[in-house]
This record gives sequence, structure tokens and C-alpha cells, in this order.
Amino acid sequence: MHIPSSHRLRALGLAVATLTAGCLPGGNAFAQAAYPAKAITIVVPYPAGGSNDTFARQVAKELGDELKQPVIIDNRPGASGNTGTAQVAKATPDGYLLVAVSSSMTTNAAVQSKLPFDPVKGFAPVAMFAKGPFIVAVNNDFPAKTPAELIAAIKAKPGQYNYASSGSGSVNQFGTELLKAKVGDLQIAHIPYKGMGPAVTDLIGNQTQLLVSSGPSLLPMVRAGKLRAVGITSLKASPIAPELTPMSTAVPGYEFELWWGLLAPAGTPPDVVAKLNSAVNRILAKPAITANFLREGAIATPLTPAQFGTVIADDVARWKTLARQQNITAD
Repeated sequence: MHIPSSHRLRALGLAVATLTAGCLPGGNAFAQAAYPAKAITIVVPYPAGGSNDTFARQVAKELGDELKQPVIIDNRPGASGNTGTAQVAKATPDGYLLVAVSSSMTTNAAVQSKLPFDPVKGFAPVAMFAKGPFIVAVNNDFPAKTPAELIAAIKAKPGQYNYASSGSGSVNQFGTELLKAKVGDLQIAHIPYKGMGPAVTDLIGNQTQLLVSSGPSLLPMVRAGKLRAVGITSLKASPIAPELTPMSTAVPGYEFELWWGLLAPAGTPPDVVAKLNSAVNRILAKPAITANFLREGAIATPLTPAQFGTVIADDVARWKTLARQQNITAD
């Protein structure tokens, strides 16, 4: 009978150990490929062309380069963003289907009692993209050029002026009602429109007198001389429009900013979330991205997943309180 050499015995032992390790939990022989091993899809729950879509596409292009896998944008609009967002909430939590949302998700939660997802518990926060203040604009006939003059003019004629929004329960209404709540006795009626276009048109025509909305919605009209901007809703002067005075100079503590960010389904592995967060934050540090976001009225805002989760939870609670206080309801 032939007895194997010690060299052959060692080789045989190594082969058995390798096969055994592959069959045991934690073994590497049959382990899944490192994330990401295939294309990633980012759902944008709105039509192409809006701010969610713009920021998601800019990040997706860079994210594909960072992760060495294609990152695909899939627009799934419907139900004020709820349709596409709900589809991601119900998806397999493996990091391959994500959703790009904005703070309108939290204002929706404040006025819609039966959302098809939980905005706090239904997702794993991945990364914030950006934040951006609103512009406070009036028509050219309105007797105010500064935040203090705006408040004084409305108080001088209580109930005689109207403010516009893109719809009942919209972020524009929340921004204006927060201003009213901070002042305490600002009597100006709400006129909801079906979209920002007609709201801006009627503001120019003096059918309404005030509109609080994003920089891209208002600044082109302001710079064309068709509207007057009286302030900005950041606590301090903003690079979005550094020439504008913060409303907080006349209304202490008033601040209203939109945010945009990326979510994964709840239960997504923490290491996958961490890898995505790190990649997005590297992207946000690129000067070209910072400049592009600024042109769209937003400031790149890198956060950890935990910090982003706190923002979402705090906003949901805050807007629910304001909706009850100011009687804000959905269409």
C-alpha cells in the first residue's frame, strides 16, 4: 500500500479545509459577490425635468463611476410622488432599488393619513443630496421691498391680501403658513393653484400678492423684472441669492428649506448603506456638482445616514404639528 508523502497530505488537507469553509456560514468560497455586483436603479417618483429628477440624474452619473456599475434613473410618477416611493418601500432590501425623494415626502405625511408607506420606518436613509431655501416674492404693485415692510403691509390691511401656492398641502403652503404661525397675527388668505405655472402667472397679474417658492420657480421672473423678491427663507444670507435679506430679520426664528436625498428600503444591510453614503458624499464634494446644484437653487449637503434619518423624523413631526395648528389639508 502506497503512503502519500507529507507534501501531498498537506495539499489534501488544504483542499478539504477550503471546501469545508465554503460550506459553512461565513465561508468565502460560495459567498455572494461584493456590492454592487450589477446595475442599481434609482426611482424618481416624479416626471422628468423637476428638481428631484435633476439632482438624481446628476448624482447617478457620478455614482456609476464611483461604484463601477451602471446607475439607472427610472421615473415612476403618480399620486404626488407616493406611487414610486411606495414601490421602493416594498422592494427587496438589497441596495439595488433606491428612491430619490424631497422634503415634500414629509409634508405629504402631515396631510395624508393613509400613505402607502411609513416615511420614517419604511426606509433606510442613505444620503442627503442638498438643501435649498425658498424665495419670498410679491408682485410689482405690492408696497414692500424688505421682510419688515412685507409684514407691516399685511398687518396694515388684515384679510385684504392673498397668497398663492401650487396646491393645498403643498410645500409652498407649508412655507407660508409657517411664516404666519411665527408672526402670530398675519391675516392673509390662501389661494391654491394646480401647479406652480399658474400660481406665478396670477402673482404677476396681481390676482394674488405673495408667493413663497423655490429659487428656480421665482428668480428668473424676479431678474426679468416681472416680480419683486423681498426676502429668502434661510436663517442667514444664502449663496442661492446673496442679495436677498433673510425673513428671519423681521420674523425671528423663521426658516424654511427644502431638501433632497436618497432612500433605500428598510432592512437594507448597513454596510451597503454605508458604501452608498460614502460614495454620494464624495460626489457632493466635487466642485462641478456643487456649482450645478447652486444653479438649481440648492446647496450640496453631505450627511451621515443617521443624521439624514433624524432630519426626516423631525420634519414629519414638525409638519404634522403645523398642519393641525394652521388647518392645512391635502387637495
